[in-house]
Amino acid sequence: MKTEFQDRLAVVTGASSGIGLALCAALLPRGVKVLAMSRTLGELPALQQIYGERLQWFAGDVTNQQDLRELAERAAAIGPVDYLVPNAGIAEMADSLDMSAFQRQWAVNGAGALNTLAALRGELASPASVVFVGSFLTGSSFPGLAACIASKAALAAQARTLAVEFASFDVRINLVSPGPTATSMWDNLGLSEDQLEDTATHLTKRLLPGHFLDAAAVANVIVFQLSQGARGVYGQDWKVDNGYTLG
Repeated sequence: MKTEFQDRLAVVTGASSGIGLALCAALLPRGVKVLAMSRTLGELPALQQIYGERLQWFAGDVTNQQDLRELAERAAAIGPVDYLVPNAGIAEMADSLDMSAFQRQWAVNGAGALNTLAALRGELASPASVVFVGSFLTGSSFPGLAACIASKAALAAQARTLAVEFASFDVRINLVSPGPTATSMWDNLGLSEDQLEDTATHLTKRLLPGHFLDAAAVANVIVFQLSQGARGVYGQDWKVDNGYTLG
């Protein structure tokens, strides 16, 4: 049965693992054509074996303007772009006053996401939906992650105004902010196994179901944000955090 997603084009960055990969896996069986951008193929080949040319991969880095220009050219050849999810993101533990750590994380989490939209704005369909990926921590604190939190908070502030500015083009812009999610991001924080275990225990105590989210749970909310079911939603930041922020 044909759905609203059939033969639409989605561009997803940070697509080779975690939430980006889960989003590709959620969109493809709905009939969406996906242009997936990431620095490495990661786990995408398994999806390519199933969906063939419906999934196209572009090797690129969101901090590289030339890569983003080439991504836009690829999208133009397939497009227009109905769904855009600038998902690429990083997190690293650092001293809260380490501005170099902020700059590194802003370059991907903030500027990288915004520059992705800037590069593709001319390729967006009408209507179209853009979903940025925020963080459950923007309203709280987490020692060592101040730079990451700040980069996501600044992105959220930009997205609210962009939602107003793009509305006249029939483009909806929103955010989905995941809570603690079982992805490889935690392995890249630079923590020891004991520190990771302590962190996971501390976080889990505030999660109502008593466990981390799986990436698919976040991806499914993003899919809904992209859909016409969310056609009245503009400039909102939806927390998908297993109840963490209620604690």
